[in-house]
Amino acid sequence: MNSYRRPRRILHVLDSMERGGIATWLMTVLRHIERDTFHLDFLVHTDEPCAYDEEARSLGARVIPCPEYRNIVTYCRTFSRILKEYGPYDVLHGHCHRFSGVNLWLAKRARIPVRIAHSHSDLRSVANEWGISRRAYLAFMDKALERYATLGLAAGRLAAEDLFGPKWETHPKRRILFCGIDFSPFHETHERHTIRAEMGLNPTDKIVAHVGRFTQPKNCPFVLEVFSHALNRDSNLRLVFIGNGPLQGEIQEKVSALGLQGHVRFLGSRPDVPRILSAVDLFLFPSLYEGMGLAVIEAQASGLPCLISENIPHEADIVLELITRLPLSLTADRWAENVISLLHADRPVTADEALRTAEESQFNIRHSLGELELIYLGTDRNLG
Repeated sequence: MNSYRRPRRILHVLDSMERGGIATWLMTVLRHIERDTFHLDFLVHTDEPCAYDEEARSLGARVIPCPEYRNIVTYCRTFSRILKEYGPYDVLHGHCHRFSGVNLWLAKRARIPVRIAHSHSDLRSVANEWGISRRAYLAFMDKALERYATLGLAAGRLAAEDLFGPKWETHPKRRILFCGIDFSPFHETHERHTIRAEMGLNPTDKIVAHVGRFTQPKNCPFVLEVFSHALNRDSNLRLVFIGNGPLQGEIQEKVSALGLQGHVRFLGSRPDVPRILSAVDLFLFPSLYEGMGLAVIEAQASGLPCLISENIPHEADIVLELITRLPLSLTADRWAENVISLLHADRPVTADEALRTAEESQFNIRHSLGELELIYLGTDRNLG
């Protein structure tokens, strides 16, 4: 496939290589992309080691720290130095929402021809909390994105509307690119009782799972409230959190305050999420906002009934029989009623049927990777 004298060089800019939606998708891309044709590097806004650093380097990528983003002058100097030292790059792919405006401006100055702004979130539900200075910053960055991005991508329609405006579909260089998932690990068979024993849980326990980082959008305090109310109805319930993040200590304190220590497990950041999900009974995901919510798609691929908030984009509903949506305006007790109802209902589809539907969906990495490669090669129809 490589008709170039050297691989096309792409620099991704993101917060960190910690397990989470963006980094997990980028690692899937790195594992499957033709690495003799494309060289990927990752500039991260941290100097702390992260879960994917080692694997990324083993696959030929460089993980480049640029942690001074809170000091914009120092950041711009460091970023420009990195472009010179590690470049030249053919593509700058920004994943930092509106802050990508800075990256794209600096990329333009460095004469990087393809400059991509990629929206992974819909933050409009919290916009009313922003002050005047924040709104001025957003307006400035919107102008930078419009001026310096040669292409705008979004994880879904809501993410596109947030970053590119309500008329994004009329813009010839704005479009949706669904983040792909490698579904092959979901074909592996596992012993449920073995996995449950590893977590200190019994075969008769009913396990509710949440997958995601401990951050404000994931609404983990509400997860605990819902679980606490559900536990009052069924003492065999157990809750597992898969992930880590800055608010983990706060959630652990809330577990103690609610007296739930014996009923909740913190599994940390795990590389074997499909394996863990195979031993689970229900997926709970009441996020405040999401660009897409790839964890919901993985839960459906596992054949799990999913109780999610109405704030999750509808594109994530790939196995419709498994999805139950509720508004966050309902009380935790009402959510708990649905938890109990779903746990006691028969599964509407088999695990094999759910996985087959997931693999046929637009979220299969095979579908999105080819489109991404065309963009990186500069032969995509919207880059002309």
